[in-house]
Order: sequence, then structure tokens, then C-alpha cells
Amino acid sequence: MEAQATHKYIGSSPRKMRLVIDMIRGESVDKAIEILHFSTKHAARDVEKVLRSAISNLFNKDEDNKREVSELFIREAFVNQGPTLKRMLPAPMGRAYRIRKRSNHLTIVVTTKR
Repeated sequence: MEAQATHKYIGSSPRKMRLVIDMIRGESVDKAIEILHFSTKHAARDVEKVLRSAISNLFNKDEDNKREVSELFIREAFVNQGPTLKRMLPAPMGRAYRIRKRSNHLTIVVTTKR
């Protein structure tokens, strides 16, 4: 049994989010939550929120068969690029620099150990 959770339009760059996702991919859920809770990266908050949502989705999907959190692991975790907001910043001599505010979409799939 597996379940997934998705969070779209997160206001950080995909490159920064992938650093956090790479730490937990393939880990057990207990260990992943511990890693995320004590991580200093700002993106770890959003990842932990989505991971807890995926766990909850799995428990809601399979209510009659109660599972322990220690039996679960992260089967898949990936980050896709979201839309980019383009802004202009005034620069010397009448020029303008483009600022790109990137966003991302995060998906985590949790499954049981067999």
C-alpha cells in the first residue's frame, strides 16, 4: 500500500529543496522525520509537512489495516520546477537587472516495507 502527498508553488528554488530531499530519499519514515526536524535548512520545514501529510494519507487510505510508522519508508521523493516570477531591479545608468523568483512543486510517496 502506498500514498502520496504534493505541495505546489513553494516559494524557494528547486535547487535548494533538492538538497533536503536527497537527505531523506529511501530512508525509513522515522529516520526521515528525525533528520528533517533537526536540519538547519529552511526547506526542511516544508518537506516535513508534506511527509507527515503523506503518512496521514496512507493511514486514511488503509483504515482497517493499522500499521506502525516504523514499517513505512519513503519510496519516492522528487522536486519539480514551478513557475518563475520575473521582477526588475533598477541598476546604474538607466539599466535594469532581472530578478527571477523561483518556485517548486514537491511530491513524496510513502509505502510499507514488504
